[in-house]
Amino acid sequence: MNNDAVIPDISLLNQLGEVVGSDYAFVDQSSLEEYGHDYTEDLSFPPAILLKPGSVEEVSAILRIASLHEIPVTPIGARTGLSGGALSVRKGIGLSMERFNKIIEIDEKNSQVTVEPGVITQVLQEAVKAKGLMYPPDPASRGSCFIGGNVSENSGGPKAVKYGVTKDYVLNLEVVLPNGEVIWTGANTLKNSTGYNLTQLMVGSEGTLGVITKIVMRLIPHPQQDLLMLVPFRSAEKACEAVSAIFHAGVTPSGMEFMERHAILYTMKFMDEEPVPLAEDDQAHLLIEVDGNDLEALMADCETIASVVTEYDCGEILFAQDQAQKDQLWKLRRRVGEAVKAQSIYKEEDTVVPRFELPRLLTAVKEVGHKYGFESVCYGHAGDGNLHVNILRGEMTEESWNKTVKVGIRELFERVKALGGTISGEHGIGLVQREYMDIMFSEGHLQLMRAIKQAFDPKGIMNPGKII
Repeated sequence: MNNDAVIPDISLLNQLGEVVGSDYAFVDQSSLEEYGHDYTEDLSFPPAILLKPGSVEEVSAILRIASLHEIPVTPIGARTGLSGGALSVRKGIGLSMERFNKIIEIDEKNSQVTVEPGVITQVLQEAVKAKGLMYPPDPASRGSCFIGGNVSENSGGPKAVKYGVTKDYVLNLEVVLPNGEVIWTGANTLKNSTGYNLTQLMVGSEGTLGVITKIVMRLIPHPQQDLLMLVPFRSAEKACEAVSAIFHAGVTPSGMEFMERHAILYTMKFMDEEPVPLAEDDQAHLLIEVDGNDLEALMADCETIASVVTEYDCGEILFAQDQAQKDQLWKLRRRVGEAVKAQSIYKEEDTVVPRFELPRLLTAVKEVGHKYGFESVCYGHAGDGNLHVNILRGEMTEESWNKTVKVGIRELFERVKALGGTISGEHGIGLVQREYMDIMFSEGHLQLMRAIKQAFDPKGIMNPGKII
């Protein structure tokens, strides 16, 4: 691979530009800087050239040129990622997929949809909902993130607790390999035991194995009813303990979100709204949703949940009275990430453990923070045991932020592993978590991953510097 990766040859720049047309090739500094960052901390890695292809043929041509000249290629989606997966750390070609923005077909008879990777997740959800169907994976950035990025990171979100994550809905993928060859990875069927499962290998591969250009996904019937409740707790650990107890009581919520006190305070300040009352002794909230088609059964589920949480020192439960209040409560939860980011430079860790271990995970986060001198704000998908840990820089020195915090993160990840968990639930490894992969995997395991990468991408041009 061309390690300089600056593409100094003007004839090569022109050749790449001719593939997509002059309106979709950019070398000006403003464009390169705009596409050189995502939501990961304050990192910036502009590509040497930005290309916006509009067809699979153009993607194929670009990759053939890149392969021939060993130029790095970084697929770029909506740039809402939190692990640096779309950053052009070796410069080269930034390959924006934003023009791949069509919902090609909603197949109501088979409950499937064929979609291009640049479609915004919420747009897809609303389009299939109009047909009485549902695409459940529901990341907080659904109003701006691309479905292709969701596939690349195996995104989850609040609905994952009941319905699963992105991988559970992907049936087939059109992929352009690093040498420019175009393949379909599977079949548009619910069952497929034909050879290695290349479809699932591509899901979560973060653009390191090829470029996804079409996605076939299964859909499910859209539930007709949902109820939402907000439960305050006087102890964040007790809130976490209540999570497992609710499932043990026989209820599977369609959403169960945890927000500690500072997450709520920062978000209400950021929104300049106070959608929920916050008592002085409220230390955490659970936002709990149930859905289905039988309203009486859902009300019975809510009664069971209310009975369970009263055993865990909760305050007065708020039941959303109408759709407007439901939207307001979900807005509060979805804006937490933005609100914390507005508070300070931060690092976000995406820890996940078996749900019964969630209280111990929260305790570990606070103990490690106290030991290494950093403040953390926690929230996340409690029903999955998935806790987002935002570490705020605040007044920390440059040395402490760049060195001491990393030591603390490594200790936290080691404690996560000891609890039976792992270091990323839905944000991916990308650039910023790569140095911690040795905590989870042996050298032999990592060598297997490198061998897979080598088989797909022998010249190492696809999104280099990520995962391994």
